[in-house]
Amino acid sequence: MPLRIKKITITPLRAKLIQPFRTSLGVHHSLDNILMTLELNNGTKAHGEAAIATHITGETVEGTRKNLEYMKSTMLGEPVDQYLRLSERLHRELALNPAAIAAAETALLDAFCRWQKIPLWRFFGEKCGVLKTDITIVLGNLKETQDSVRKYSRQGFSAFKVKIGHDLDVDVKRLAAVARLAPKAKIYVDANQGYNVEDMLKFLNECLRQRVRIDLLEQPVPKDDWDGLKKISRLTKILVCADESVRSLEDARKAIKKRLAPVINIKIMKSGVLHAHKIARLAQYHGVKLMIGGMMESSLAMTASAHLAAGLGGFDYIDLDTPFFIKDGLKGNPYLSKTGTYDLRKAKEGIGVKV
Repeated sequence: MPLRIKKITITPLRAKLIQPFRTSLGVHHSLDNILMTLELNNGTKAHGEAAIATHITGETVEGTRKNLEYMKSTMLGEPVDQYLRLSERLHRELALNPAAIAAAETALLDAFCRWQKIPLWRFFGEKCGVLKTDITIVLGNLKETQDSVRKYSRQGFSAFKVKIGHDLDVDVKRLAAVARLAPKAKIYVDANQGYNVEDMLKFLNECLRQRVRIDLLEQPVPKDDWDGLKKISRLTKILVCADESVRSLEDARKAIKKRLAPVINIKIMKSGVLHAHKIARLAQYHGVKLMIGGMMESSLAMTASAHLAAGLGGFDYIDLDTPFFIKDGLKGNPYLSKTGTYDLRKAKEGIGVKV
């Protein structure tokens, strides 16, 4: 008989950051998320995290907490193998609060895998891949960019995701500095909707003139400018990645049909875990490349995403680095190294991260 959910607690999950996490859309000064804990009738505890990015999605901490409290009554007493039925209700009831869906689904799958005594990656596939994340260079001035590249290069990172904003000249100088200081590293550029089509093409031409090689360009224009995103994808040889433009399974279906971009960034906080899995399978079927990413998440949610990518396989770009921006962010996670490698092959049950 499957174990049942005996108790559910909703608590704050807060932590200090080692530096502000700045993008063109806004800034995180601290981690201010929500932890959902399921206790099963044998005493086992399973966890899920809701990472709220109000400046990106419009969700709020208070609204997410209320939604999770509301869903408690529908989940109490349920067998852990009923995650599909419960997921359908979550998507129906909380469609505008995907972070809450992600927290509940992650906790359910953690519980299910603990009951089955399997690691979470096994839920998604038969073989566990080893992942190496990039590291983000947050939006800042030239000196801050240079200092960050030097620091993370010494630490062993070999792919940099550079946040750019609204100042074309400064951004070009920052990219040139990254290329000069880490000539063998891969460079991903993330505009977070910070440019229009005309200015983005100018930016790319200037980078080309200065011989700055860009390996990936993420969300260069506003999320609803699908025509602009498609135009940039057509006019540049750089692979373009849709992030904020693809926020759900339905968005993914439309984006793939319209050939919006050759790469899609999957985040469980945008769609929940089970729909993230569906998006990945759909994209792979149609030959669309994949990035796995996240919001400002602790090691719990980040590692849940790593399980998805490691178990399913086929992810070309790994962007699961926010634990490195959190004070003691790697504590309790035996599967993430200081150089950014996720090795989940020795995980035993569920996510395997101590909260």
